[in-house]
Amino acid sequence: MPESVLVIACGALAREIVALRRRHAWNHMDLKCIDAQLHNRPREIPEAVRRLIRRHKREYERIFVAYADCGTAGALDRVLDEERVERLPGPHCYQVLAGTSRFEALSQAQPGTFYLTDFLARHFDRLVVGPLGLDEHPELRDAYFGNYRRLVYLSQRSDAALEAKARAAAARLALDFERVDCGYGALEAELLARVSGEPHGQDDSRLLA
Repeated sequence: MPESVLVIACGALAREIVALRRRHAWNHMDLKCIDAQLHNRPREIPEAVRRLIRRHKREYERIFVAYADCGTAGALDRVLDEERVERLPGPHCYQVLAGTSRFEALSQAQPGTFYLTDFLARHFDRLVVGPLGLDEHPELRDAYFGNYRRLVYLSQRSDAALEAKARAAAARLALDFERVDCGYGALEAELLARVSGEPHGQDDSRLLA
């Protein structure tokens, strides 16, 4: 019987992880999510993760954290080193979902790129427009996004409604639009290794969705 595993994840990855759990029948895996809005307050992420680890570590044989660094400037890694828990590799979920090679190519092609995932396309107004005050002060667009040139939508699945939201976000920010179909990218490979024990490489840019 597989070891019991708890995945502590950013809420921005919840749908994807639930879908992967269903796809691979990871019935020995449970998921606990932290509010994705903490990305607007990244200093709070490490202790939020620590609290869940300590609350549940006696209930599971293994814990894995489905966060990248996510703007914590190494503070999350220091917590995880103390708690002896591993996380997703890389600086942010964009790289995890796109795969390192593809994300680097996108960044090199146009450094002034703003990225959306399915989650951010779905909640663009709540997580971007509102917190930045663009709903009440659209003139702030240039202050925040004046150095950006395009919006890249890293899509996890084909969904016309979500693509329309992503296109609307690009139009609101006056950015060129590009869609890149990523599926679950390296997220699936990492969870296969951590949850089911299957081997994975250092980088996985395959379309696994």
